[in-house]
Amino acid sequence: MPSTAESALGDRLVELTTSLRDHGVRVGTSEIADAARIATALGLDDRIRLRGGVAAAMLRRAGDREVFDRLFDLYFPAAPGRRTVPQAESVDQLREQLVQALADNDAQTLDDLAAAAVDLLGEVANGDEQQGYSSAQTISRLQPQRAIAAAQQQSRGPRGEGSGQGGEQLSDRFDRDELRARVAVFRRRVEAEALRRNTQVRSRERVARFGVGSGIEQRDFLSAGTKDLDELRRHIDPLARKLAARMSARRAAGRGAIDVRRTLRRSLSTGGVPIDPAYRERRRHRPDLIVLADLSGSVGAFSTFTMLLMQALHAQFRKVRAYGFVSSAAEITDVLRDAEPGAPLGIWARRTREFTAHGTSSSYGTAFRGFVRSEWESIGPRSTVLILGDARTNYGDPGVAHVAAIAARARHVAWLNPEPARMWDTGDSVAAAYGAVVDMHECRNLDQLRAFVARVLPI
Repeated sequence: MPSTAESALGDRLVELTTSLRDHGVRVGTSEIADAARIATALGLDDRIRLRGGVAAAMLRRAGDREVFDRLFDLYFPAAPGRRTVPQAESVDQLREQLVQALADNDAQTLDDLAAAAVDLLGEVANGDEQQGYSSAQTISRLQPQRAIAAAQQQSRGPRGEGSGQGGEQLSDRFDRDELRARVAVFRRRVEAEALRRNTQVRSRERVARFGVGSGIEQRDFLSAGTKDLDELRRHIDPLARKLAARMSARRAAGRGAIDVRRTLRRSLSTGGVPIDPAYRERRRHRPDLIVLADLSGSVGAFSTFTMLLMQALHAQFRKVRAYGFVSSAAEITDVLRDAEPGAPLGIWARRTREFTAHGTSSSYGTAFRGFVRSEWESIGPRSTVLILGDARTNYGDPGVAHVAAIAARARHVAWLNPEPARMWDTGDSVAAAYGAVVDMHECRNLDQLRAFVARVLPI
């Protein structure tokens, strides 16, 4: 019979698991049991050790750790209510203390200052504690980035005085980058403290659902901000390497049809029983990849990221060609190859006449018609065509017949739609009409894109 403490620990781990699943982290029953045994063995005295042990039991991917840490702090808080930390009387005094802590790289003081900052600056308007605390409001009022220059000067001390050397030194850049990283850590502690305090005035489940964002691999492309997109682009090269290895293994594992003549010949040694069938050698060939991407509106960010990933996988295909469109289509293979990783192709396309010949709003029918007319010869029996877009036509001609013509001519056509499937065919979406002639896949986040490339994309 489990003790009351063990039962409470098990309940809390189940609540944590439920919240992790709500945020797209896969946790199985066996992982919960392992986490319970580890937590019982480690005890609750050392939260850092406990967090590491439970994370090792529950998580399968390193990318889930950020979400886990934030949720763990909600379900296993250091202490309830207001923390006993030195309080600052003003923003200026708090910032001076932050400068010193950043210069000294004092982790404990930074943690205490995060709590003090939420106390002083994070309470929502009207002083109503029932409304909770805001980490965004705390950061906006404190502006910790303003402490970087002062902390850099303080950490250098007399070394930088009277040197007589002009310009920025390499050590200066290193110090500044290090201080920026410390400020980022301080921001995360402010966010964790605000969430912890909010659990005192709201249910923990509600705070977890609305206060903790999904991990970068489950974050929707369409709702991703600039910071999210920058982080997504940093995933392109490592993701491309992993996917390339999977695609190569999948290609090598395939085999052709049974060779009847060779199989019968082998069966002579077993009395005519075909125990060991022989297979024909499968002809290996790399397909051509053609990407046709909607670069209008918020879909442009999703299309840009996906095209950059396809470009990084170029070795898996004989040829990769990229086309973009808003109201008209044009090839952007060379532009994509030379583009910076963070290049906003959507903004560039909406300012370029080649893509907006019929207006600055997306027009699928017009774009597909122009693409078929000008690029028909580029599509062949070895072509795999990826269409990227939300299938929203602004109530214009969808050009389904042109998509059907592409599907009839190409080896394979797939449509990646960044909208949730429940939103298809609402408003001006004609996803079902396109889905009747090509395979349409929901591709809202990095997880779904990885699964499509690894399992579905023909090679």
